[in-house]
Amino acid sequence: MKKERKRAPTHPGGILKRHYLEPLELTVSKVAQVLGVSRKTLSMLVNERCGVSPELALRLAKAFNTTPELWLNLQQHYDLWGASTTSKNWKRVHQFSMVI
Repeated sequence: MKKERKRAPTHPGGILKRHYLEPLELTVSKVAQVLGVSRKTLSMLVNERCGVSPELALRLAKAFNTTPELWLNLQQHYDLWGASTTSKNWKRVHQFSMVI
C-alpha cells in the first residue's frame, strides 16, 4: 500500500465548483438544469454533502467535455481516503500467503 496522505483528496464537488462553475461563472441552478438534475442534488455535490454516482459522472462528462472516469476516479480516491482514515478495522486483516 502507498504511503498514507495527511490531507484528504479534494472532493469532486470542490473540483466542480473551483475548476468549472466559478471560472465559467455558472450557477448551480443553470448547471443543474443542463445536467437534468435537481438544484438540490447539485448543491449537495458542490457543498460536498454527497458523492458522484455513475449516472451523474456521465452527465458531468458530457456537459464539461471530460470523461466519466475522471469524476468516478475523483470520487473513488476521496472515498478510499475517508475509509482508510475513519476505520482502522481493515488494518487487522492479514495477507494470504500464496503457495505455488
